[in-house]
Amino acid sequence: MNTANKITMIRVFLVPVFMVLFMIDNTACHYAALGVFILASITDAIDGHIARKYNQTTTFGKFVDPLADKVLTTAAFLILMYYGRMSVWALMIVLTREFMVAGVRLVAAGDGNVVAASMWGKLKTVTQMVAVVVAMLLLPVKTTFLGVQPRLLSDILIWVSVAFTIISGIDYLAKNWHLMKLK
Repeated sequence: MNTANKITMIRVFLVPVFMVLFMIDNTACHYAALGVFILASITDAIDGHIARKYNQTTTFGKFVDPLADKVLTTAAFLILMYYGRMSVWALMIVLTREFMVAGVRLVAAGDGNVVAASMWGKLKTVTQMVAVVVAMLLLPVKTTFLGVQPRLLSDILIWVSVAFTIISGIDYLAKNWHLMKLK
């Protein structure tokens, strides 16, 4: 296993740590969980950079890297929904897109192809991670933040990430529709 893939696996292993820390009803644990989430999010940029710079791009990495992102962001979205900071509808849109893209990737894999993440997919992931960080930072804030209610700011960022989720899902379908032909 190369360095880029090891970093991706670190992200996968950080997800349960993040969840356990956030589910402990303690402000210090919540901030520690946020730190773990940020660290895990940063590994997404690092592993991709290393894979490209040192020619460590692998089929395993193309499969596990987006999966690691999905597991991390879905865990965070579930926690935000638990705390009433994410709409069930927003989460359903995100999960529908993720299952759809996973299905496209499975069909492609069945034909010996790998569907790598697109620029829209990467932008979707970045906007989701930013939305999660801001929502978690503002979770305990009860007053206005920069003149805006914290819940409104969180909602706006989450729905912006949902918009990118929809756009990237449409992009994946359009680029890979040929894989869906009935045989």
